[in-house]
Amino acid sequence: MSIDLPDPHDEEAGYPSKTQRKNEMKALQALGERIIAMSDAERARLPLSDDMRFAVEETSRIRSREGRRRHMQYVGKVMRREDLAAIQATFDAIEQESLHRDNAFHRLEHWRDRLIEDDSADALEAFIAEYPEVDRQTLRQLIRNARSERQREKPPTSARKLFKLIRETADL
Repeated sequence: MSIDLPDPHDEEAGYPSKTQRKNEMKALQALGERIIAMSDAERARLPLSDDMRFAVEETSRIRSREGRRRHMQYVGKVMRREDLAAIQATFDAIEQESLHRDNAFHRLEHWRDRLIEDDSADALEAFIAEYPEVDRQTLRQLIRNARSERQREKPPTSARKLFKLIRETADL
């Protein structure tokens, strides 16, 4: 009695081709590279196994190019056993936090520029209306100094201090 096993080279039977397997492995290696490039704090948030954490830590000790290439193949192999959906969800959350932080930073830069460039009291009043707890005297002084520095083409020391005050007022 013989058992008919499906041909592993038959794509119609559900087995991936060698090219597909190679591409999947390269994608896992690329994901491993992204994990290695992350900061320790961000990496700690990822749901990684102990084997994967050890492989990531080991990467920093490898200096030779060929050794690193082989190690990245190993990282790809270890990645096969990881929960890729959970890792991707964490990556997405970290990216969203970063975008949110960047947008908030740009809003604060816009406030700083608007306060310095707008000679009328409109920008100042709008800022105070949005952030009533701001130290108004310090705010006005820094705006005046920043405008003066800009006119005299001096380094923007007061503009930096103004931005710091705005950032602290907005709690970012």
